[in-house]
Amino acid sequence: MNINSSLATGESVLDQYQVDQSRFAKGDELGKNEFLELLVAQMNNQDPLSPQENGEFIAQMAQFSTVEGIENLNKSMESLLGGYQSSQALQASSLVGRSVTVPTSQAMVDTSEGLTGELVLNQPSQVVRVSVYDDAGSLVANINMGAQEAGLHKFTWDGKDGEGNVMPPGRYKFEANAVLEGENKQLATLLPANVDSVSLGMGKDGGMVLNLSGLGSMELSEVFSIGR
Repeated sequence: MNINSSLATGESVLDQYQVDQSRFAKGDELGKNEFLELLVAQMNNQDPLSPQENGEFIAQMAQFSTVEGIENLNKSMESLLGGYQSSQALQASSLVGRSVTVPTSQAMVDTSEGLTGELVLNQPSQVVRVSVYDDAGSLVANINMGAQEAGLHKFTWDGKDGEGNVMPPGRYKFEANAVLEGENKQLATLLPANVDSVSLGMGKDGGMVLNLSGLGSMELSEVFSIGR
């Protein structure tokens, strides 16, 4: 047998196989099956006078194991993502029709029932009050809370104006203020809102967005609490 001829034939086959590697391409990825085929072809067509060293062979097998591990990891991540999306969808369906407490100054109020909200006071104050305005911007009522310590405080509006008349249901603005270090400062308020619907994957990071009755959209991450 002519060894030189055999080597030439082997090199020719290997060269041809390397040219045909593009048939395995899936975008820019090389799967474990394609990698194994290339490795077998390389072994079959190696130079019989200079066989592949054990160390090199082990290194290539380790590379194959890495490719297989990455492929399995991708499958696991796809499965995990699918489970997370299903969990989000289930959570979304359970929120529709419920009330949530969100950081806002406006709320849709059923004045026959009134409204309970919360305000955030960073330090003690001797004068804390909440002013209620209708959708046209007219002052409807004042809620005097007197002196309060720092913390989260509830306030309630009975749905009536200053003369005791029940106001029509609709959207109202609640402006909380406190005298702090001699100055009148506005406070953050947390008000209830009903969830009309939920949009998945519409948030800044692909999260859940709540569509609130009369208030527009707000990300789930901004919700302070979820009611019944």
